[in-house]
Amino acid sequence: MPGVWLGVDIGTQGVRAVLVDGAGELLGEGAAPLRSVHGADGRHEQDPAEWWSATCAATRAATAAAPDVTVDGLSIDSTSGTLVVQDGDCRPVGPGLLYDDRRGASEFDRVRDAGSELWAQLGYRMQASWALPKVAWLTAHDAIPAAHHVAHQADHIGARLTGHRVASDWSHVLKTGYDLLTDQWPSALLDTLGINPAVLPDVVRPGTQVGVVSAAAAQESGIPAGTPVVAGMTDGCAAQVASAALAQGEWCSALGTTLVLKGSTDKLLRDATGAVYSHRNPDGGWLPGGASSIGAGVLTSDLPGADLDALTAQAATMGVPAGATYPLAGKGERFPFVAGDAVGFDIGGPDTGDAATRLQRVAHGVAYVERLAFDEIAALGAEVGDEVVVTGGATRNDWWTQLRADVLQRSLAVPERSGSAFGSAVLAAAPVGRLAATARDMVRIRRWFEPRPAAAAELDDGYRRLVAALRDRGWLQAARP
Repeated sequence: MPGVWLGVDIGTQGVRAVLVDGAGELLGEGAAPLRSVHGADGRHEQDPAEWWSATCAATRAATAAAPDVTVDGLSIDSTSGTLVVQDGDCRPVGPGLLYDDRRGASEFDRVRDAGSELWAQLGYRMQASWALPKVAWLTAHDAIPAAHHVAHQADHIGARLTGHRVASDWSHVLKTGYDLLTDQWPSALLDTLGINPAVLPDVVRPGTQVGVVSAAAAQESGIPAGTPVVAGMTDGCAAQVASAALAQGEWCSALGTTLVLKGSTDKLLRDATGAVYSHRNPDGGWLPGGASSIGAGVLTSDLPGADLDALTAQAATMGVPAGATYPLAGKGERFPFVAGDAVGFDIGGPDTGDAATRLQRVAHGVAYVERLAFDEIAALGAEVGDEVVVTGGATRNDWWTQLRADVLQRSLAVPERSGSAFGSAVLAAAPVGRLAATARDMVRIRRWFEPRPAAAAELDDGYRRLVAALRDRGWLQAARP
């Protein structure tokens, strides 16, 4: 894929921009922080003016690193369910309501019940922090005046870049209740909720051009005027694009603070528990996934300031631990099972308090939950291939990554470059219907970890002990073979 492409990722903590060529080579990058404000009733807000200033700081840095190149297109991803009310000139008239803002919880029961048939058809459960309850709340509180409208975070920045209101995409509108099966807003449902469909954006396929960078925006952002702006995807979907796991049966697993699995299927998965939900694949088919609350984050609290390299060297000599460890920080699980009362446990092992032993047991517990996640996904009817792309901070630990390959008995591929900003650049480069092919061209694999068959039997015993412990607590209902 020839050309140069810009990807912009608007996250919770900051904005990141990357400039890459058609071979996936990094030409420039930039980043800028964002501030958040937490308030009563579960409120979580940001200033949309900072979204714009941080975006401009990041894109100026990225483009300044390669001042003589032509940018052939850009795409923006943002946190799913984050929105703002705009006036007719696309100026914000209130704070940005972030993805986990819960002020819409008072409208949740009404939204859930009124759209119950649609949510079942779409294969997910509406949640109190999603965007549609927020829009219902804004409507009920007269916070969307006449001639004003709702914009998702990426839509708002797209409007600032182009100088006009832009269409949203299939991905960002999922949590706003868009009917992905009929490709339209559910007008009857919106009428029941008292929401005027005119306040919601038009919706297009990700990768569709929605405008070009205006001269005024070029002065602030450093992006050349006339650069095409294409509709993006949510940050989670953009991260999946960066893994190139987009064809039927391909999956990626991101292990950082938490564990997130995403894959590609030809049919829509319907999960009655709500643990798995699916975005539409721009190439056709679906992109199902789920996000667990377990991950490497528990080590931050359990082993603060520890030398993890030294502990890893010790843990690698310990073999398969006895008992079972479910390394959940906090309370409540959402994937691969849904259990609001779930808490972490560590049973049947030595009560030594040894740091290396704790790392060993956490690593095994996470790897077993990852296998359980793939087993649950397969039970829903998804194809899971023999190779999985893995990303996230935990991939820096070779012992842990090899352990995951052995537990899954699948080959694990670690890409050279990952992240939502890079995925957005790939999306900007992709012709319609060729996102998977473009990603394969631009994503480079740095290293492969092959499963060791000799380790399978003993690790299988450890996995089954954890599954039995989860089932005994009533959190995991489906029987495992």
